[in-house]
This record gives sequence, C-alpha cells and structure tokens, in this order.
Amino acid sequence: MDSHNVYILGIESSCDDTSAAVLHNGVLLSNVTASQAVHEAYGGVVPELASRAHQQNIVPVVHEAIRRAGISKQQLTAIAFTRGPGLMGSLLVGVSFAKGFARSLGIPMIDVNHLQGHVMAHFIQEADSVHSVPPLPFLCLLVSGGNSQIVRVDAYNKMTVLGQTIDDAAGEAIDKCSKVMGLGYPGGPIIDKLARKGNPHAYKFAEPQIPGLNYSFSGLKTSFLYSLREWVEQDPDFIEHHKEDLAASLEFTIVDILMRKLRKAVNQTKIKHVAVAGGVSANNGLRASFHEHAQKYGWNIYIPKFGYTTDNAAMIAITGYYKYLDGKYCQIDSPVFSKVTFQ
Repeated sequence: MDSHNVYILGIESSCDDTSAAVLHNGVLLSNVTASQAVHEAYGGVVPELASRAHQQNIVPVVHEAIRRAGISKQQLTAIAFTRGPGLMGSLLVGVSFAKGFARSLGIPMIDVNHLQGHVMAHFIQEADSVHSVPPLPFLCLLVSGGNSQIVRVDAYNKMTVLGQTIDDAAGEAIDKCSKVMGLGYPGGPIIDKLARKGNPHAYKFAEPQIPGLNYSFSGLKTSFLYSLREWVEQDPDFIEHHKEDLAASLEFTIVDILMRKLRKAVNQTKIKHVAVAGGVSANNGLRASFHEHAQKYGWNIYIPKFGYTTDNAAMIAITGYYKYLDGKYCQIDSPVFSKVTFQ
C-alpha cells in the first residue's frame, strides 16, 4: 500500500448524528453530517428512532463525503468507524455499514474509541489553514452530553483518565435544566445564547464537594430544580422574567466546577498545555474561561473549531489515520461496546 497516498474514510454514528469524512494524509477533504430533528419532540434522544434515522442517512452521507472529497471509493485505503461508547442501536448501523463496505472494497477496517476521537479532533488539519496542535503530553478537558473527564494525553494511543464524573455529565446537566425551564432540546446552545445576556452572579446553586479530580453534577441539577420550584410557586412567570439570569448563573456554576478541578490537575501534573474537547467545548462561557486561565496561570490553551466540538466523522478519521500508520486494524467480528471506557 502506498504510504504517501493514504485516504481514510471515517464513519461516526454513536448517538444521533450520522457523519462521514474523508482524509488524505491527515488533511481533511470532506466532513458531512446529517442531524436528526426527530428527537426534539421528545426532549431527548430516543434510541430506537436514532438507529432508524441512521439507517436512512448512512448511505447518502457516505456517498456525499466521498463525492465532496473528489475521489472514487476505489481510492480509499481504509475505513475507520466508531466502535463505542454510544447507543448500541446507533453504533450497530455505522459498524455494520463499515464492515460491509470495507469487505466489498477489500481494505482494512480500523475501530475508533469515540472519546479518543474527541481528544484527537485537535490534530485535524485543513488544506487552507495550518493550526498548532497540542504538544505531548497535554491535558484535555473532555466535556459532552455523556462524558465529563480530565484526560492526560501522552500519545494518540496512550490516554489516562485522571478524573471523571461519578454521575451526570456536564452537558447532561445543562440539557436537563433547560428541559425543566421549558426551553427545549438540545439545551446547550439555548442556555449558551441566553447566558450571554444574563448576570452570572444572579443566583447561587449547590456546588458538590467531591474529593480528587472527579466530578459530580447531580447535586447541582437537584439544587437548580428545587430552587426553581420554590421561585415559580411565588411567581408563576418567574422563569420567563429571569431566564437570562438563570441561564447565566447555571452556566457560571458548571464552568466553575469544571475549571476548579482542571486547575487542580494542572497543579498536580505540572502540564500547562491544556485542551478542551467535546460538545460542551462549543460553550462560550467555557471558552472565555479557558482564555482567562491562559492569561492568569500561563496555560497554553487549545480550543477546537466549533465544527469539531460535536460528534463528527473527521475526528474518527484522524484517529483512524494514526492507527493506520501503526498498522492497528480490527477484525471483522469486533463487537460494538456501549460503556464509557478508554480502550
């Protein structure tokens, strides 16, 4: 195989986005994502509906990614796919397609851990712009709807979780608080937008005291719910009149919890190269806090483009590219896994 001409197709289907991307020697040629609007009516992702939508989307999305890349499927060198963690039904659609497609083309398959992919999003290069990648080792705050972790990255295939949530993830807490306020789903972008107009110190919510570098967000969620219930009893229109301040205070509390533990991790490891990844890394409050920490504590910070924060196939393709260079292929009988783990 020509090592100077490596085309990797990445496939991501761990939750409710069907995504495909093509990389050429580590440079992104295309990144196509089909999102699922079907879940909005339910206020959360419905697994059965998600897997059905993936089945409808997978072929057109892959076809479009290859077309936009300006290559033929015969030029593909290998296919990288998300093997887990995620929703079992959603993963199975992507994995089954990847297996069939790779077998039909006679090319290797590369399994990618979804969480590893989020961290590796920092290494995606684009043809028209070169950005600096974090030097090894670095710390990465990985925050999304399903995960909140502080990860030490020593190599693309050597990542150590230093701390993680013992219950809810940060993104999950934001979504649930948004739902309680009747603001809609997904809550992240809605809270983010409202918070820009509100006072972050208007309300105080409980911040859990968890030892070490682990997180907990269930206490905050309960505190928010009970406080809201009390205020609405006194004034039925309370949420409508104070939603900006509520959103800003909630965001401030969550960012404060995340950054306090991250500061602790930096102090313990003495690693001042600090990255952020995952869906919540699109949050403006969190991004602003990263810039403040860079100025105040001399951190070198790495913040991904908005397009690489949420689930996308480019991050799967870049991880697959590094694994391909190492000859780390997977067997056709490799099962998917739904549990959160760094394998």
